[in-house]
Amino acid sequence: MISKTYILDTNVLLHDPMSVFNFHEHAVVIPMTVLEELDDIKDRKKNVAAEARSAIRLIDEVLGSASPDEIARGVEIPLAYKGDKESSNGTLAIHRSPLADESHGSLDDIESNDNRIINCALAIQNGDDAHQVILVTKDINMRLKALGAGLRRVEDYRRDQLISDVELLPSGHLTLDVPFWSMVSNVETWAEGARTYHRIARNALPEGVYANQYIIDSTDEFAARISQVEPESLVLLDLGRHRLEDMQAWGIRPLNVYQGMAMHALLDPDLDLNLLVGAAGSGKTLLSLACALELVVEQKRYSKIVVTRSTPPVAEDIGFLPGTEEEKMMPWLAAIHDNLEALHEHDDNPDASIRFALEKGNIQFKSLNFIRGRSIQDAIILLDEAQNLTPQQLKTIITRCGKGSKLICLGNLAQIDSNYLTALTSGLTYVVERFKGWSGSATQHLEGVVRSRLASYAEQNL
Repeated sequence: MISKTYILDTNVLLHDPMSVFNFHEHAVVIPMTVLEELDDIKDRKKNVAAEARSAIRLIDEVLGSASPDEIARGVEIPLAYKGDKESSNGTLAIHRSPLADESHGSLDDIESNDNRIINCALAIQNGDDAHQVILVTKDINMRLKALGAGLRRVEDYRRDQLISDVELLPSGHLTLDVPFWSMVSNVETWAEGARTYHRIARNALPEGVYANQYIIDSTDEFAARISQVEPESLVLLDLGRHRLEDMQAWGIRPLNVYQGMAMHALLDPDLDLNLLVGAAGSGKTLLSLACALELVVEQKRYSKIVVTRSTPPVAEDIGFLPGTEEEKMMPWLAAIHDNLEALHEHDDNPDASIRFALEKGNIQFKSLNFIRGRSIQDAIILLDEAQNLTPQQLKTIITRCGKGSKLICLGNLAQIDSNYLTALTSGLTYVVERFKGWSGSATQHLEGVVRSRLASYAEQNL
């Protein structure tokens, strides 16, 4: 096997602070410029500041008390950090970024941090014929610049990329082209209270079905949700298509069966995580807010609604806006107020109704910058624009959910604002794939744009 040397860009370490341990037996090099950028970021009031501090701590743990010469050559990474007992030890090194005239083919503008990192990779490539040198960065333009400067290998960081095509992402429902009951020969049916369940053979449905996936068929009557996946059988909760289409929350009814499935999952207190993915105007925020108010105000299953979202680019500092934390968040959370207005537009006194919803629903607007370190209990947490978060950031938010809380993540993978994320590497994609089949979560891809015929046409043709 050819030995490889991976040079990591700053955005890779911010995307995944553990990335230094994911290159198996190969050498990992961190340019001095990257450390300088991490040092500059770690004290900023940004969500990524925590990732910068985490990356610095991990690098320090590996390098420990190594001498300058050992750090330049590469310090062996203990297998305990790599989490793979069968893996060979790789090494971690710090490399000084050379000046432009110290390496042939380097970029002249050394004031640019990107150019200094590229120059570092070129210097290692020119001085080491025994290793294949690879620059790893999530910056597309930097990859193009590096290739143009003569670097032979440049790659994106794909360690947390679980699927090869966003079309493979679970939709949360399975549509059968034939009537469901024509596919089933043997069925065991029983009732538990008002619920009806069916146990059918595992091979009656296509491979790949999972818990909490909805099933609809070519008729206008059958609809069910997979309750349990057993080795030889499946247990289905019989819902009925008309029941899904007649769901109601806070005066809102679904406009299609996909919204009905989403509302059924949102109103299920046994589900701790709801993931709603869909195009702009598909109803994600409106449905989530209506169901949250229904659960908090009418059913009193939760005590409050905590609303937050990523502020472009990726949890940007909100300190320059005047007012309290909630007042600073209002420009980013205007969509919530828009949807509150839509929920109460036909009331006799819409303003009073909105104030009632805000007060009785105990709706709190929070910045992601202050979510870290908290434990939010007995609440519905509404996370909007989740597609702009990295897997590490979404993990941080999910682990803030305390006892009795439900997290609702909303996102549109076609509208990613981050410079370093794509639909495949977004934290939303990562979480949807990771939680597929877990009994406490459900994913729904909302199909169709219901905001207006203008929005629908724009979504299809622009």
